[in-house]
Amino acid sequence: MRVAVLGMGRMGRALAERLLERDFTVTVWNRTPGRAGEVVARGAAEAGDPAEAARDSDAVLFSLAGDEAVREVMLRLAGVEGPIVADMSTVSPDTSRALREAAPGGRFVAAPIIGGPQAVASGQAFTLVGGDRQLVDDLRPVWSEAFAAYRYCGGDPGDAVVFKLLNNYLLMSSVAVVAEVVAIGLATGVDDMLLRDFLFGWPTVPPAVHNRIDDILSGDHRGWFTTRLGAKDVRLAVDVARSAGIDPPIARLVERRYEEAAELGWADADIGAVVELLREARHAVQGEK
Repeated sequence: MRVAVLGMGRMGRALAERLLERDFTVTVWNRTPGRAGEVVARGAAEAGDPAEAARDSDAVLFSLAGDEAVREVMLRLAGVEGPIVADMSTVSPDTSRALREAAPGGRFVAAPIIGGPQAVASGQAFTLVGGDRQLVDDLRPVWSEAFAAYRYCGGDPGDAVVFKLLNNYLLMSSVAVVAEVVAIGLATGVDDMLLRDFLFGWPTVPPAVHNRIDDILSGDHRGWFTTRLGAKDVRLAVDVARSAGIDPPIARLVERRYEEAAELGWADADIGAVVELLREARHAVQGEK
């Protein structure tokens, strides 16, 4: 199967590498040249623009930063007939629905990914798929070969995105709460290794947060899911809630925490860096004493 992957961020590169390992013919494109070198070295072809990448492909997979980027790239595919476009980015449900209207021939599905780049590269991630069932079935080789599993969310592509945003909000809020637990525990002087053991063992700590416990404890923050992206995803979840007549106070607070972390210099650090807000606040209080 011939697949174009548009967007060579960490997720896009991991997706392209996974497809190459599963013997797909892969063409890649990125807005900024030079980011596809490793993928090209593994056997992918690099295109000069999205239309060139899509032209001889059976499927075009978006892995882009946000709503503006996916809308722009879809416009650049105008006139390219044939391939099914699958957007794997995290965008608003309304954007996903608009992409279906803009896609050549309406051949579009939403397919946001649950899992990080490492999970994608190892085939352990899964995807939520929404759109015309026949188009979804036509892309079954992608779902079955590149992912551990996929779940069909119905004919409205926006519904798949709603589920993704709810999932990401749960992750962001859980990380923010665990960060507070770590900051409080360390500030009281408890043993950090004992705290670590408890966090990994307590059933109250979601398994999805386990891979960030060491990051939060150590202050390393070199992961891939940045505070800036985290704030964006929670903001989209808040927008979804408000469009349904709910104003979610906790979600608005979580959104603001990640925005503050980004504003204080942690914009490109992993979401575990939200703990730094508490550390800096404590240092400020100690400095006043």
